Amino acid sequence: MIYQLFVLAGLALFFINLIMNLAALKRPSRKAALPADPPLVSVLIPARNEEENIQRCLESILVQDYPNFEVLVLDDNSTDRTAEIVGGIAESDSRVQLIRGKPLPDGWAGKCYACHQLSQNARGSWLLFIDADTRSRSHMIRSTLQLAILNKAAMLSGFPRQHVSGITQKIVIPILFYFFVMSWFPLWLFHSWKKPGPTLAIGQFLLFRREDYMGIGGHVSVKSRIMEDVWFGIEMHRNGCRILSVDLSGVLTTKMYTNMGQMAEGCIKWFYSVAALSPLAIVGSVLIAYIFFLAPFYWACTRPLNALFLGSHVMDWGAVVLIQVAVILLMRVICDIYFRGSKISFLFHPLGISFLILAVIVGASRRALGTGVAWKDRVYQAISNIK
Repeated sequence: MIYQLFVLAGLALFFINLIMNLAALKRPSRKAALPADPPLVSVLIPARNEEENIQRCLESILVQDYPNFEVLVLDDNSTDRTAEIVGGIAESDSRVQLIRGKPLPDGWAGKCYACHQLSQNARGSWLLFIDADTRSRSHMIRSTLQLAILNKAAMLSGFPRQHVSGITQKIVIPILFYFFVMSWFPLWLFHSWKKPGPTLAIGQFLLFRREDYMGIGGHVSVKSRIMEDVWFGIEMHRNGCRILSVDLSGVLTTKMYTNMGQMAEGCIKWFYSVAALSPLAIVGSVLIAYIFFLAPFYWACTRPLNALFLGSHVMDWGAVVLIQVAVILLMRVICDIYFRGSKISFLFHPLGISFLILAVIVGASRRALGTGVAWKDRVYQAISNIK
């Protein structure tokens, strides 16, 4: 009974944290005003084998209502038609520039080196790194830049709307990208500090004030990191820079994975990087996920069986377990409604948590064994010093 009350108390704290995060999360406004003298914004897109995405990504950028921006796309040694597509668009629109990527040097993660090359060619006083699989609303640049300027942010990142397809993605993606973050991390507290506090960054959208980006060394400071977005948050915090995480679901949509295999490898890659950051953090994450977000469903399902052996003692904690399950599902529904996620994801919550715990175990095992992870046709291993 004491254990079940402990879990319920923990869930209550997670619930309060989720509500406070959602209430405090800022959103770019369609009504955002332009700065008096709009600064040049460099939109920087690393692209490796993105022929299925890059044209629609660029089309959504080129209809921005912001008057002063350039678009640089780096073809990172693609083997498909990525460069051809970008080159064709660049010929018809002078705002677009195609950059041919150099071979990947030792000690660099692929995306980091691509972004580093982009930054070396950018002219803007603000640098916006976005992924090639994103789609932008027409007021994206104007509204996010206003948020960054008003909040004196050196870096702005946030949560795009994740476009998912297939039942597996609908089950897993909302948990990983929204539910865990909103439940576990006190973003509302970090953003309320007078001094710059730690927060989260998401690599699909990173907007930097140029001087602050260069002040920490740019992508050189995170060159060996697979999850460079997490490390940018750490480096910015170390240097006393203010970071802002916002709700981007109204201005940016992304589709990260096209099938379950890609999603599984993406999750494994993420947890592999967390294991490199802190083995203790990965163990703690698994324990929290199991104890608070999976075990209550186990206890609820086994309650009738336990009653046969424990009799009336089960009634002491049986109702508490049902309340735990109800709280978890309510949290899921609130989070899914806020981010306009799948309407069925919460029904399969235990399956989603189980999938992610398995991905954690595989990612941590690969890190411990030095077998590495594969991403964008490149294999990263511990022996190559890529973390």
